[in-house]
Amino acid sequence: MTTSSTSPILVTGGTGTLGGHVVPLLRSAGHEVRILSRGPRPSVPGITHVTGDLLAGEGVAAAVAGIRTVLHLAGGPKGDDAATRTLVRAATAAGVRHLVYISVIGADRVPLAWLRSKLAAERAVAESGIPWTTLRAAQFHDLAFTVVEKMTKLPVLPVPGGLRLQPVDSREVAARLVDLALGAPAGLVPDLAGPRLYDLGALARPYLDLRGRRRRPTLPVRIPGKAGRAYRAGANLAPQNAETGKRTWEDFLAERLG
Repeated sequence: MTTSSTSPILVTGGTGTLGGHVVPLLRSAGHEVRILSRGPRPSVPGITHVTGDLLAGEGVAAAVAGIRTVLHLAGGPKGDDAATRTLVRAATAAGVRHLVYISVIGADRVPLAWLRSKLAAERAVAESGIPWTTLRAAQFHDLAFTVVEKMTKLPVLPVPGGLRLQPVDSREVAARLVDLALGAPAGLVPDLAGPRLYDLGALARPYLDLRGRRRRPTLPVRIPGKAGRAYRAGANLAPQNAETGKRTWEDFLAERLG
């Protein structure tokens, strides 16, 4: 089964980092796009913006009306499970035939409230009765950049012991999601992570070099509790069957910082 070209594709979170890559790819593939966003935005040829709030439940039924495929990219620090359940109810009533969800690697293994919310959202999708596809991805380079930018302003760089990250390029995640959305529902597909592992110090060094700044001394710190044990065990890293992107953190920085 492939997506019908006569029905627009609904993208939640279409104005965010990931959505900013997904929407142009869908348009390049010849598909009309409907974007659900909390604030009003002007529509342009091929892209219609509708106003709604997944947490409040406002405007969601209108957003999914006439839709066959939904890419659920919207997310935040909390409430993803409730927002997803709201979307699922509306999508079920509207007869949606494919629900594609983006989650996070380690949602089922790292005991943090945010990741528990992502896992609950995954379950809401899987138990919806709608044919579905879920992709778990690693942290985006964009998020790593924000973290490193803030941390390197400190006189000493804290480096959590045992914490490794495998950041992935958001454009590669977007391309994978579009391929999945335009194909048949596939359930939980292999995770997608970046090609290399880094601790915070290794992420900071090329950033500081490209900024022309002095490298910071590092201070080892320990993440406490169950979450710390999970991170030290690599529970946030891609499993053996995962797919890996090609663009490295260094590639991203070279482009971002020129």
